[in-house]
Amino acid sequence: MLIPIGIGLLRPLISSKSRLTYSGIFRGFASSTSQRTSDRQSIKKDDEKEAETNFGFKYVPESMKEKLVGQVFTNVASKYDVMNDAMSLGIHRLWKDYFIRTMAPGPGTKLLDVAGGTGDIAMGFLNYCKEIHGDTSAQVTLLDINPKMLDVGRERFNKTPYNQTSQIQFEIGNAENLSTISSNSFDVYTIAFGIRNCTHIDRVLSEAYRVLRPGGRFMCLEFGKVQNPIISSIYNLYSFQIIPVLGQVIAADRDSYQYLVESIQRFPSQDKFTEMIKDTGFTVIDKGWEDLTFGISAIHSGFKL
Repeated sequence: MLIPIGIGLLRPLISSKSRLTYSGIFRGFASSTSQRTSDRQSIKKDDEKEAETNFGFKYVPESMKEKLVGQVFTNVASKYDVMNDAMSLGIHRLWKDYFIRTMAPGPGTKLLDVAGGTGDIAMGFLNYCKEIHGDTSAQVTLLDINPKMLDVGRERFNKTPYNQTSQIQFEIGNAENLSTISSNSFDVYTIAFGIRNCTHIDRVLSEAYRVLRPGGRFMCLEFGKVQNPIISSIYNLYSFQIIPVLGQVIAADRDSYQYLVESIQRFPSQDKFTEMIKDTGFTVIDKGWEDLTFGISAIHSGFKL
């Protein structure tokens, strides 16, 4: 009982002024603590800010790129093949034919064609197997993330003998996450003029490696960097001054083709992309790529050994 009484006797000795002083100290401490907490929360929000990626020459949050690219290909789907002919003066067909011949698929080859869109590679693959080997056992799964592009491909195949056969299957899927595709299930994986539109190229390559069987081959046909300075200047002038205008005239969509031109410029050079392929685990032969038409496009190849 002595201690409580002692405290009670001491309490009046603390002046009201002192109590105000202590109160101010406590309020200041609380305010300082609150400010530090607010600062930590602000720093945390900055740390948690979503990473950005390129969409052409612009930078956008990573979560937005897939949607933006999807809108581009939804817009151009119906005129995609016509525009490819116009932009490349038909040369893209020669590139794709050579791409198939470089692949040289044998009888019974099982191909996964990712970002297969309107079906040029899938069709060329089946035609090659039939014409060279008389083979009707080869199979291709044409996969694309964009339903409109896939619809164009499906409509095209409806007019061929391959329609409603086991040789062709259509599937909506994301190249960065092939969740419906089993590991070690395909002999060849192709992606033509599609990988540069993906947000995470490393994830695309990892998925390609996963779904290929041991001994399987990864093949990519994509735009490259022209090394000859004179040809490069002419090519860039054509790309930026002519192609968007063609997009406006033929497809009534200048912006989508402006993006496509910019996306070509942003894609890694042939040697850098080859390093990415090797880093994934693929084995490349020689330098790992072959330039086409002065390097305007290039065929990249790697094996899962």
